[in-house]
Amino acid sequence: MAEAIKMPKMSDTMTEGVLAKWHKKVGDQIKAGDVVAEVETDKATMDFESFQEGTLLYIGVEEGQAVPVDAVIAVIGEEGEDYKSVLNADNGTASASKEEAPAAEAASEENTDTEEDVDVSNIPAAVIRMPLLSDTMTEGVINKWNFKVGDKVKADDSLADVETDKATMEVVGYEEGTLLYIGVEEGKAAKVNDIIAIVGEEGTDITPLLKAGNSGAKKEKKEEPAKETASAAPAEAEKESSSSSSDSRVKASPLARKLAEEKGINLNEVKGSAEGGRIVKKDIEGFTPSTKEVAAAAEAPKEEKGFTIPTYVGEERYTEQPVSQMRKVIARRLGESLFTAPHFYLTVSVDMDNAMLARTQINAVAPVKVSFNDIVVKAVAIALKQHPAVNSSYRGDKIRFNEHTNIGVAMAVEDGLLVPVVRFADGKSLSHISAEVKEFAKKAKAKKLQPSDWEGSTFTVSNLGMFGIDEFTSIINSPDGAILSVGAIQQVPVVKNGAVVPGNIMKLTLGCDHRVIDGATGAAFLQTLKGLIEEPIRLLA
Repeated sequence: MAEAIKMPKMSDTMTEGVLAKWHKKVGDQIKAGDVVAEVETDKATMDFESFQEGTLLYIGVEEGQAVPVDAVIAVIGEEGEDYKSVLNADNGTASASKEEAPAAEAASEENTDTEEDVDVSNIPAAVIRMPLLSDTMTEGVINKWNFKVGDKVKADDSLADVETDKATMEVVGYEEGTLLYIGVEEGKAAKVNDIIAIVGEEGTDITPLLKAGNSGAKKEKKEEPAKETASAAPAEAEKESSSSSSDSRVKASPLARKLAEEKGINLNEVKGSAEGGRIVKKDIEGFTPSTKEVAAAAEAPKEEKGFTIPTYVGEERYTEQPVSQMRKVIARRLGESLFTAPHFYLTVSVDMDNAMLARTQINAVAPVKVSFNDIVVKAVAIALKQHPAVNSSYRGDKIRFNEHTNIGVAMAVEDGLLVPVVRFADGKSLSHISAEVKEFAKKAKAKKLQPSDWEGSTFTVSNLGMFGIDEFTSIINSPDGAILSVGAIQQVPVVKNGAVVPGNIMKLTLGCDHRVIDGATGAAFLQTLKGLIEEPIRLLA
């Protein structure tokens, strides 16, 4: 029996996932434990294993598409089995009510029309509607049909050329089969979303599809009376020059139009090499302006006398990309933290001379090279044992004082920020901490961190010293009660024994949640932390 595969909840904060890559295709045999796909969550890209065995009958999500947790992404069953019943069962009564509601409304509004609901789910044919090809388009004119009824069409075939309010563009049906019906003649207009064609199995009775489509059109007309388009503003008509108007009627592919627009080429002057004189990409790339145009362009500067203020000095450009799952969660959680927890900050300067000497000596014998950040993580863990109030979190009607020290180490990755956790850091050696942090960094870069790696911190350390940042403040990593911001080690003049001498200073800034940590409590913790770093021998005791 066919079974639905749903988007799993792979972390405690995950609400949706992006299908990064499919490792199987429809028709493949799948065993329990096989990696079916890679899913990008808010924290990492993870392998998704199947718990079912059988044939992959259906894939419902394209690569790069985001879907909510528990949404159906695929169906597995026996080869040749009908999987549509599984999809219909999953949609439940909600989808059924969506389909039945418009028909019920139409029946109540039109007393003379007693049409019954038409079930079209089992008809092996698909309706092609007039697409919305521009943001201002309300209807399109069928300029030319590239196929006739009875022709076989493929999913990527251009069924027709449609003239919109902006240009003449191709309409792709995205369906395979026989062209069973053409609903709009060449030269006629159809409103956006009207049925213009039907594609399906040869010999299919399409009457129910037309019935269902027409009843929907009737309802739309009753709800939205036709608007007059003839009385468009004169200024709008004057705005379009004769060249651009004729440009839109030239037969050209969308890519060719885009290239022509970028290069400032008038399509009326380009000779098309494709069937029917249609202009394609290579025609634009091989186009050279006429001698007359070149001469006019060359003479134009000579007509200018004196200095003229240029009207064009640049072009405004930007790019946009979808917000990643990780960035969505970062935005949500940090926003909640900053606007929920009252933050305050305390800064202290630490003399790093002894720490620098100790690090050199440790690395001479240690199996793993120790960084200054490793020393800070170890010092923080020991200081938290002495100041449990800083190792706490606000839980609404209670405050939790953690007796263990799990230190989150903030790491920058390509899509944002991850905070893997060094657990029980107070009981680990500097070499152990260093090796663990390096392993986390490697996994974070490869997007292989698991939920167990980043959950359960009681305090967080964020270090931007390697970027030369002297001092900064951080937003608390909720539900922690505090976060430490670590700056760069600076060589500055300092006073020692009454004399000004060169020194190495590092600034630490403690961000505190005032609901659980008071100023004096945070200051006492910083003093202890400062002492441990300035006398690193105490970290080895």
